[in-house]
Amino acid sequence: MEHHECLAHTEKWVVDVIMKYNICPFARREVERASIRYVAIEQTKVKAVLKALATECQYLDDHPETETTLFILPRGFEGFYAYLDLVDDATDLLVEHDYEGVYQLATFHPDYCFEGEPQDSAANFTNRAPYPTLHIIREASMEIALANYTDPESIPERNIAFAERKGSEFFVNLLQHCTKA
Repeated sequence: MEHHECLAHTEKWVVDVIMKYNICPFARREVERASIRYVAIEQTKVKAVLKALATECQYLDDHPETETTLFILPRGFEGFYAYLDLVDDATDLLVEHDYEGVYQLATFHPDYCFEGEPQDSAANFTNRAPYPTLHIIREASMEIALANYTDPESIPERNIAFAERKGSEFFVNLLQHCTKA
């Protein structure tokens, strides 16, 4: 797969799934402002990926007009458990680089599975994406967005209820649609 294809697939997922179905009520504003950065990381070794993640945080430091980054890992982290290990390391990296309280990570993976949920549960699709992805979020911006949103604690429950109403097959088809040329 070409580098530009995974970027295009992920952007299509954001618009056609996340924004269209209001999975993230804050996505529309950033899509319309074109303030989302999409970065595909070709490295497959944890150490190199973490170095690229630190570099991306520095990019966000230097570019306040970029609200958020979708840090896409098209190769090397196809296995969900290997991805979860990377998430733990990435979270540690934020702490080590004094980014705790500055950035937070939201996690997405094609095989995302919430603890205690069956693999085929529709609820898992609230965190499934075409590729393993770390979403780097500015905490200050998130605090402002949440302060201006009625009942933000209900967002995950609302998304899970929506996913269960639509069913797994609906989301499988949506994700397949996102990766078609």
